[in-house]
Amino acid sequence: MTKPRSDTCFDHHSAECTANPVSYYRAFRESCPVGHTDAHGGFVYTTRYADVVRIARDDDAFSSARTTAGGAGTAIVIPRGPGLEQYPIELDPPDATAYRDLINPLLTQDAVARLGPMVARHATRIIDTFITEGSVDFVRDLTNPLPAAVTLDWLGFAEEDWGRLAGPIHDIFAALPGTERAIRGAEGLAYMEQRIRELIRLRRAEPGEDAVSYLVAQRRPDGEPFGEDELVSVIGLLIAGGVDTTTSLTGSVLVHLSRHPAQRQRLIDSPDLLDPATEEFLRVFAPSQSMARTARVDAEVGGCPVKAGERVLIPWVAANHDPAFFPEPEEVRLDRDAAQHLSFGIGTHRCAGAHLARLMFREMITQVLTRLPDYQVIEEGLVAYPTSGNQSGWDAIPAVFSPGPRTPGVAHGRAGTETAEMVSQSGPHTLVIDDVRMAADNVLSVWLTGPDGEDLPQWAPGAHIELRLPSGRVRQYSLCGNPDERSRYRIAVLREEAGRGGSVELHTIARTGSTVAVRGPRNHFPLVEAPEYLFLAGGIGITPILAMVREAARRGVRFRVRYGGRSRTSMAFCDELIAIAGDRLELIPQDEAGVPDIAAIVAGAGAQTAIYCCGPGAMISAVERVCADAGRGEQLHVERFAAGDELEVAFDPAENAEFEVHLARTGLTLRVPPEKRLIEVIRDAVPGLTYDCEKGYCGACETRVLAGTPEHRDSLLTADERATGRTMMICVGRCSSPRLVLDL
Repeated sequence: MTKPRSDTCFDHHSAECTANPVSYYRAFRESCPVGHTDAHGGFVYTTRYADVVRIARDDDAFSSARTTAGGAGTAIVIPRGPGLEQYPIELDPPDATAYRDLINPLLTQDAVARLGPMVARHATRIIDTFITEGSVDFVRDLTNPLPAAVTLDWLGFAEEDWGRLAGPIHDIFAALPGTERAIRGAEGLAYMEQRIRELIRLRRAEPGEDAVSYLVAQRRPDGEPFGEDELVSVIGLLIAGGVDTTTSLTGSVLVHLSRHPAQRQRLIDSPDLLDPATEEFLRVFAPSQSMARTARVDAEVGGCPVKAGERVLIPWVAANHDPAFFPEPEEVRLDRDAAQHLSFGIGTHRCAGAHLARLMFREMITQVLTRLPDYQVIEEGLVAYPTSGNQSGWDAIPAVFSPGPRTPGVAHGRAGTETAEMVSQSGPHTLVIDDVRMAADNVLSVWLTGPDGEDLPQWAPGAHIELRLPSGRVRQYSLCGNPDERSRYRIAVLREEAGRGGSVELHTIARTGSTVAVRGPRNHFPLVEAPEYLFLAGGIGITPILAMVREAARRGVRFRVRYGGRSRTSMAFCDELIAIAGDRLELIPQDEAGVPDIAAIVAGAGAQTAIYCCGPGAMISAVERVCADAGRGEQLHVERFAAGDELEVAFDPAENAEFEVHLARTGLTLRVPPEKRLIEVIRDAVPGLTYDCEKGYCGACETRVLAGTPEHRDSLLTADERATGRTMMICVGRCSSPRLVLDL
């Protein structure tokens, strides 16, 4: 006889469930294994393996389709969320069958095996970007970019799309519904749809050898080609399914192995054990914690009546920890036969990409265990998803390890070339001073080449390199040559007699044939895509602007350049600028033309103009004020070569509080009293600490924050970067929490 409905306080998005989903479901399994809750509009929940399997496999009684659920939003999760309709997972048979048949050939075991070299290449490339550093945020630096690169490369998206398409998916999974981050993720999904449509049209016209080319060439059972909307839905699902789920699984396993070093060592000693262990990890750390169905008809589940139209939760995590199916389910056994876990689902909607997910996971874990075997997660820096109701995972997994070498002779990127960002993570290399010339009064141009004449790492406008001078001083100089000239770099250095010694030293030692240690290129001042540019340069601030002007001219976009200085003889590269920009350049020597009218210059810029400014601190501050007053602050991009006085008095030292700083790699814990700067305390304990301006504008002392809440007092980090708290400038920053953990 059917039991009456049992209304409970069940909520899989509650803080209690998020804190420990396994124990949460266990408690309900033991007291009320199937029940009804009013949470999120009301639904029936389940907790037992048998009930979950029954519902997932019964497409006739329990539908995955949005049309059955009614209303807008994703029907396969509770509560419903934003996103493209995803074929075939949001359709029922037989409607789903054609789409499943469309994608299955791409994801067979043999087809996925052929992707092995590509997956390994991407994993090697990505780990090479941080292996020399000794620290990593596994989510940001590995478990998100690797699945994104593999999935999007396989599909055929351009490399520049990989990060931008992966980000919104991670935001959707990692954010609470309705939050600013969730909204940003939804906006990113709109961009993803646009790019999918563009790629579909491109591949229809010019087929390649990628997965999208295969998809657009296929036909429906009736012989007609699949429509663009249908393909957008299918490809959107492949992206969503391929990116963040593997991110979640790999991150959870990395945290687990850090906490259980004996199991990690066992996998290191017996690599073949990873195959069965993969299934056990999937069972324990299911990326997709739950899905939902909609009852088509009145039914009964585990003695609980379900009415037609009601939503039903099927939690894979609860099924995977049902002791009736997996003895001692909360114990992780590397050699357990866990092949019947439900982390890939079951039935007609079982994950088509299971083989690819396993391949990516195993490659990441294998490379971490072989290349970073002693990694240690910084527990207090872990950031979990705010809810594990639908998707479980980590938003940040900081870790430290013994630095290792990059892999020699490995092609990087799709085209086999290294990007500037990859090179920026590498260690210092020695370059030779090839030529030295005076570019203006007290301005020295210096050309640098490789010791063997080999091509230098690529760079883009706005990039700089870091020089370590014989005295030990470290200075950053913008690259002002031509990025296409791979054989050498050019920098320009203004001699400042009243400075802190770096420029005078470089002017003194810059002789043809001399060598200098160089790190980079790095780029904190990239040239964004825009229909029009306004470039404002003052004095030596012309160095990054020069490369940007050259690039704008190469692209054929509209631009104007306004370049000021004390006098014509003090202004470097005027002839070069005239040759590139012609009448789009206005030189404004102060002794001839006076102080430029910045307000008028900015007022003449179009509504979509990107404004770039580099020069003395007073000039930048004036431009910032003008743009702010005109409501154009979002259009402005600046790079400072000297911090204004206002930056040094922006914070009252009397409000400084004492805090503790732990240096994760060094192993030291230090106290920072109110009367001392953070960098003063650290440099006494860490010989050779790299820093430069000591005013918070150059970025030389930017340090990864592994835990704690930094108090930012610099002028370099963006608002978003400050909000994340992942890095800080230790020369001026402090800490607003009692303890700070730094990657030092």
